[in-house]
Amino acid sequence: MSQMSPEDLGPALGRGLLSFPVTHFDADLAFDEAAYREHIGWLAQYDVAGLFAAGGTGEGFSLTTAEIDRVVRAAVAETGGRVPVIAPATTGTANAVEQARNAEAAGAQGILLLPPYLTEAGADGLIEHVAAVCAATSLGVIVYSRANAKIDDVTAARLADRCPNLIGYKDGVGNIEMMTRVYARMGDRLTYIGGLPTAETFALPYTEMGVTTYSSAIFNFVPEFALEFHKAVRAHDRAEVYRRLREFVLPYLDIRDRRPGYAVSIIKAGLGAVGRPTSPVRPPLTDLTAGEVAELAELVKKIA
Repeated sequence: MSQMSPEDLGPALGRGLLSFPVTHFDADLAFDEAAYREHIGWLAQYDVAGLFAAGGTGEGFSLTTAEIDRVVRAAVAETGGRVPVIAPATTGTANAVEQARNAEAAGAQGILLLPPYLTEAGADGLIEHVAAVCAATSLGVIVYSRANAKIDDVTAARLADRCPNLIGYKDGVGNIEMMTRVYARMGDRLTYIGGLPTAETFALPYTEMGVTTYSSAIFNFVPEFALEFHKAVRAHDRAEVYRRLREFVLPYLDIRDRRPGYAVSIIKAGLGAVGRPTSPVRPPLTDLTAGEVAELAELVKKIA
């Protein structure tokens, strides 16, 4: 796949389900490229609109810039052009700029700009941060509004005017009024992505605000279920959406919510539950207990 223009990438991502593959580590917590590539190859067989390498579910926050480059290159090579690969830009501005340039050189199709590490900043500083990354690459950039990098409607409009290759707005806040304001102001200028943890929970109401897609972490280990759920959301089939929420998603959330960081750990446990290659998480995250893994495996059996 040749690199897509920003103008083409946004609508392409908005037409289908997105996912954030986990990053596999070996027993010493080093990147396990063979296991990761096997996982990417498996996911790419399904009808998914984009794979976000080394994102939040992929523990991008625990990877060095060199490791992120390896992960992105492995994802690009393994997909072989079948699925757009979106690479992360993380931490401070200098690192994010370097990672964006590396991603373009690696053949990624776009950039997900995650919140800068630790420090809070006002709108003017966030604009400079986002603009620096956009200027560093010709790829389409999606800004992740979350935590210490909340992008309101006025800031989004200023960024869109300044950065032609800003193509997407991923919401990780869950403020209904703000999301409505962003869409009302920006309209079709951006592609909107639901990005709250376990986005299936919010997917149906978010469609009413112009959010056509979301990032599904559970796609990592139950891809058929995730795709059918997305299909029901797009069809506004409330009965089917709520049936699937009751059957699997809400009990799954009960396990996820027991400890901070389990939103990532439970995905790797889910891979083990379905017999796929998995791995431990890196600190500061912790793995599920053996009892929780068994509980998750029983839950997965109900939708197998």
